Amino acid sequence: MSSTPATFDPVAFKSTTRAQWESAAPAWHRWGPAIENWLGAATEQMLDDVHCGPGSRVLDVAAGAGGQTLAAGHRVAPTGHVLATDISPAILAYAAEAAADDGLADVVGTMEADGEDLSGLAASTFDAAISRVGLIYFPDQQRALAEICRAVRSGGRISAVVYSTPDRNEFFSIPVGIIRRIAGLPAPGPGLPGPFSLGGPGVAEAAYRAAGLSDVTVTTVPSPVRLSSAAECVRFEQESFGALHQMLSGVDEGGRAAAWQEIEQALTQFEDAQGFVGPCEMLVVSGTRP
Repeated sequence: MSSTPATFDPVAFKSTTRAQWESAAPAWHRWGPAIENWLGAATEQMLDDVHCGPGSRVLDVAAGAGGQTLAAGHRVAPTGHVLATDISPAILAYAAEAAADDGLADVVGTMEADGEDLSGLAASTFDAAISRVGLIYFPDQQRALAEICRAVRSGGRISAVVYSTPDRNEFFSIPVGIIRRIAGLPAPGPGLPGPFSLGGPGVAEAAYRAAGLSDVTVTTVPSPVRLSSAAECVRFEQESFGALHQMLSGVDEGGRAAAWQEIEQALTQFEDAQGFVGPCEMLVVSGTRP
């Protein structure tokens, strides 16, 4: 969800990402019901894959506002524990509030942490680790996987939800393409973070195996974005996808308005009498820590 400068700077990327989520946190929380409707099936597959059940200790990396954290919390309650970590303290505050509202205050905890540095966690603490649409945005995905593996016990399971390829996710790839063209931005190079960085054939499996994980599986989950109209989808992306604004940061106000107008027009192709159905396909990538 971020542009790629000519020379990629992971420190600047993380700083920008943190600022984006600090800003987008209220909107991401507000759009929570739509997000869970969109990602619910992939979330359930991810939790099934890590054998999330009563008494499990689960690490949630790049947890965001915590929709999947709550789903895990309900599965592990009352004796298990879910720790939600994220680079943005503002969005974690919403996760903690939602957990309390759901009666999970004693089950769910939060911790501000970079997924590439989980040194604040003891080794082999968790039975499982999950990450929903988070691993794709780490500048060093192998470092993140190594840190996650260190925190999970031997035999524990690790699972992540990631986007597949751009052609299967046009609700997102179309806006990204339009913004890149208007802003004059290049596409991310191989190995750099971005929404589709793990979506290519065999890419996610290779990343897991390089991290030493075994029993690697990839499950395709159709995840259409169902909203009332293309205009509502644009509002969702404008308010919640902070990095799209970052991509437009070098464009003047008129150019930004033109970009969003073009995006809405392009997305109307996915409207029908029943509303808007944006094409989206998720992959649930899972493996076992030796």
